[in-house]
Amino acid sequence: MPTESAFMLAGLFLLLGAAGWAMGRFGERDTEEAPPPLNIDYLKGLNFLLNEQTDQALEHFLKMVRVDDKTIETHFALGSLFRRRGEVDRAIRIHQNIIARPDLAAEQRDQALYSLAKDYLHAGLLDRAEKLFARLADGSRYQVQALDSLCRIYEQEKEWQKAIDAGQRLEVLGGRSLGLQIAHYYSELAEAAAAEGNFTAARGFVKKAQTGRPRTLRGALTRAHIARDMEDNKTALKLYNRIIDESNYLIAETLPEIVAIYRKENAVADLEKALSSLIDKNPEMSSLVAYTAIINDLGGIDAIDRCVEQYIREEPTLAEFVDVQSTLSGEGETETLGRIRSALSKIARSTPRYQCQECGFSSQRLLWQCPSCRSWETQRPASRVQFDTVLQHSIIAR
Repeated sequence: MPTESAFMLAGLFLLLGAAGWAMGRFGERDTEEAPPPLNIDYLKGLNFLLNEQTDQALEHFLKMVRVDDKTIETHFALGSLFRRRGEVDRAIRIHQNIIARPDLAAEQRDQALYSLAKDYLHAGLLDRAEKLFARLADGSRYQVQALDSLCRIYEQEKEWQKAIDAGQRLEVLGGRSLGLQIAHYYSELAEAAAAEGNFTAARGFVKKAQTGRPRTLRGALTRAHIARDMEDNKTALKLYNRIIDESNYLIAETLPEIVAIYRKENAVADLEKALSSLIDKNPEMSSLVAYTAIINDLGGIDAIDRCVEQYIREEPTLAEFVDVQSTLSGEGETETLGRIRSALSKIARSTPRYQCQECGFSSQRLLWQCPSCRSWETQRPASRVQFDTVLQHSIIAR
């Protein structure tokens, strides 16, 4: 059976043939030239495609493009079709053959180069794609598309300074803001510098990330981590607390750091007061603190333990399996709480903790760029233990 893509290409051929006939039939009537006939080579190639003889069709059209300038647009369509079907090697042959034409117009050459660059990108040949996109980014009509593709390539290759340069050019030529995206590029450089112990450079990159750009909490988190690594605990605590005050979605990243600093300074009593005050002002924070404590095994702090106990008593899904109130009303309440908490910790660690708000991609750790849709800073943490995932695994296992 002919495939859907074969029928699509057949429609394209017939449309081109009809257009050629119409131009000859209804065009300038004062010419003595006869209407151009429907190209027999088209029909031969179409016959190969409809009979799933892809190799023969490819060879046939490659021969046509060398002798018939009128077929170039058809070959662009054919190359695009091969790429969409995953037959990238065939798409590459089509576009390379077009580029090899000595009489090719400059505009058609740029179109062929852009198509070939997309072939290489689709095939994962990033170095080849990068060279062609870089060439197209200098003065061709594909500048904007080429720069956008270069940003994607540099992201994959973690060439953050090149990504910044391409992004800034794209902002000027494309007329759209990439402030958040470029801020994350600078944040990547800051984290890399901090990992090497170059805190001066790291702070410089953070400053560039947050100067004149949409604010990203990643910059504040990086600054806090730098202060922590430099043992400037006062500044680190100030920054971590500011992050929680501004947005609670990073509490899973900040609360363990806050607890570690207070314990290091033997100031757990001060932590108790700070957490109690935070929860009194924002009661909805209680479940977030509890979930973070369960995930990171934060215990031995009364304010946190109270949040965890409240969470266990009020968790609706857990109540469907265990009569929590009756279980905790008997002797050994502390031990029972500990066992339930331990079980919840195992479940929470085996299920996704973050999910992208754009495409739904889930992961165990915070990813600033979603691997699926490539969006920046769209992941948000779960606020409760994900029992549904465990239940689905149990049903599948049965």
